[in-house]
Amino acid sequence: MTPEQRRRVRDLFETALEHAPESAEAWVEREAADDDSVRAEVLSLIQHHSRAGAFLSEPIVEQAGDLLTDDTPFAPGAVVGNYKIIRELGRGGMGRVYLASDVRLGRTVALKALAPHLTRDESQRERLRREARAAAALTHPGICTVYALEDIDGDLFIASEFVDGQTLGEEIRSQRRPLRGDLLRIARELTAALATAHAKGIVHRDLKPDNVMRGRDGQLKILDFGLARVDAGDESAPRMTQPGLLIGTPAYMAPEQINGLPVGPRADVFAVGVLLHEYACGSHPFAASTPLATVARVLESDALSLASVADVPSRLASVIAKCLQKAPEERFGSAAELLGALDAVDFESGETTPHATWWRIHQIVVVLLYATAATLGWQLKQWVETPVTVGIFLALGAAATVAGVLRGHLVFTALMNRSRLTIERRRTRYAIRGFDGLLALLLFADAAIIAATRALPAVSAIVLALGIVLASLVLEPATIAAAFGEES
Repeated sequence: MTPEQRRRVRDLFETALEHAPESAEAWVEREAADDDSVRAEVLSLIQHHSRAGAFLSEPIVEQAGDLLTDDTPFAPGAVVGNYKIIRELGRGGMGRVYLASDVRLGRTVALKALAPHLTRDESQRERLRREARAAAALTHPGICTVYALEDIDGDLFIASEFVDGQTLGEEIRSQRRPLRGDLLRIARELTAALATAHAKGIVHRDLKPDNVMRGRDGQLKILDFGLARVDAGDESAPRMTQPGLLIGTPAYMAPEQINGLPVGPRADVFAVGVLLHEYACGSHPFAASTPLATVARVLESDALSLASVADVPSRLASVIAKCLQKAPEERFGSAAELLGALDAVDFESGETTPHATWWRIHQIVVVLLYATAATLGWQLKQWVETPVTVGIFLALGAAATVAGVLRGHLVFTALMNRSRLTIERRRTRYAIRGFDGLLALLLFADAAIIAATRALPAVSAIVLALGIVLASLVLEPATIAAAFGEES
């Protein structure tokens, strides 16, 4: 079949899917009457599609879960080794995942009970142990931490970090779109975490929005390396999956992965491109009317240009487009190589806007207000020296120092590691606001003590207290939104 015939097959198939099932075949008979091979191929695709359903939009191991898993779920309160089950979080072909309490260490974990069909054979058990050890060696804030591999009464369990938050998939489905400054930060966070896995010889193979969690602190975490392929350099070692077996979620697979060929880091790079495109604009880069048609486009069509459907920097759109190339050798070789390209985008786009400069000036001015508050506290103590004013002065000095260091840390992060700024700001914002409030209360207390004898310094203390509070609660959110396109 010629390339032109393949393109015609694809176009006819996608159009036929818009017809009712009973009329689609008749429509194809008419439209492709002049080419028997095209007509036969389209009719075959329609028949396969009617049987395939929606499995191509979901992980294959999850679709097979009902057939492959013969375990009995644990009820809430059940004790499994050193773990007490709280509730079931989910299940799939790899097994069931529970929220559990580690009674030894007093921490909450995600406990994955691996499906019996994966653990009956000793070679497969050894493979699982190898992969769990490799995953446990991944120490990166952007990767869900594996705590332990437990062998309990002949069954295998993986205890890992429980991440409380929302997946990027849930954000996409809620119609939430990232602000312009967020997409590059998310791309760098995700890629930096994946680069750590690639450096250890681990390929995720099922990277998608639902496998990336945003914790309540804003930190992204890659979940579920259960389908990961570990390249340990030993071809004789047993593998959970064999060449030619389709593993993962087809809508996020690279073409070579869909075709059942061996995959490496470049397949994860392709998945990152799909994920970032979808997160940026809310639609899949190869979106079609059905899951099967989407996969057909992954194999045969070029990705939709991100710059044409979303407000993203052109250089970033070009990097994502390179991730989505059909041929593996035309993509970035690994997540580390992709991260280098994203760093170049970050450097070129920089943080040179006047708004960002004003944000830094705001931080410096507030730090000067802290210094003024400590100085004024010392002066008020000199005028009215009592145990109370001495205590207030000491507290003012300590609070001003801590709050100043935190704001200085944010300025340093903005200059040296911009991609971390949102995380650091969220991590420190409550502490900063708390110390701002404490400084204001201490200044009000000083003003109340000296108001009867020194009215003007008392008014100055009140004005300074109000200035610090307003700068923190009113002015700062506006400067953050203007400088970085982010909500405070």
